[in-house]
Amino acid sequence: MHPILFKYGPIEIRFYGLMYVIAILTASWIIRREARRKGIPMSDDDVTNLIVWTVIGGILGARLYYVIFNPGYYLAYPKEIPAIWHGGLAIHGGLIGGITAAWLYLRRRSVKFWRMADAVAPTLILGQAFGRFGNFMNGDAHGMPTSMPWGVVFPPASIAGRDFPGIPLHPAMLYEMAINLSIFAFLWFVLRKKEHRDGYIFAAYIAFYSGGRFIVEQFRADSLMLGPLKAAQVVSLLISGAAIATIIYKRLWEAPDDTRTSGPR
Repeated sequence: MHPILFKYGPIEIRFYGLMYVIAILTASWIIRREARRKGIPMSDDDVTNLIVWTVIGGILGARLYYVIFNPGYYLAYPKEIPAIWHGGLAIHGGLIGGITAAWLYLRRRSVKFWRMADAVAPTLILGQAFGRFGNFMNGDAHGMPTSMPWGVVFPPASIAGRDFPGIPLHPAMLYEMAINLSIFAFLWFVLRKKEHRDGYIFAAYIAFYSGGRFIVEQFRADSLMLGPLKAAQVVSLLISGAAIATIIYKRLWEAPDDTRTSGPR
């Protein structure tokens, strides 16, 4: 395990950054394919712009969320606020920032947000899986000490290694990676194959991810706290509940009205 994949002189390629690149390229291919399949009026350039703005909004939201929950440190070291390469991106903040940026962009393009959200949702959870592998190589988003045989001793230079030198830890980032890949498979190979109302896949993504994150958070040692509670678990419960309530209230699993009256498309 090492955060740097390749280094030549001043040039270095880090696993974490590489995972972002892979996620963006994969998302670009999948979203373009899904936009055409769903008949969404967006060109390839439009999709590229949507991804760029979503990524920018996601990074800003993820960093702002993390900084807000660590005010003491960042008030003492304000120069560290933009230093995202030192770690400190919170996925829930990333979702808020990315979704907001995407909504604003799609609104300007007069594209139905929820229809596009269903096309994007599988790529979000897949990108999160890539990101967790980057966390593993980086030694951050780490778990608590464990006596389990799969416990990982992280290098001394990593965040996990500095926090728990020489101690086996739960590879919490790999737990979440496995959950995220399972969610992607369900969204892509099961839900995507069925007719449903716009927003169903996206709401299912939010509900499943939040449930998985709530479980993984039990093993995390670096959680952001909200008083005595883990912030990620509180937020996961709230947004998972909201997503499930929306699915039930809107009956999103049902086929669209035009499909039910005219038959399968």
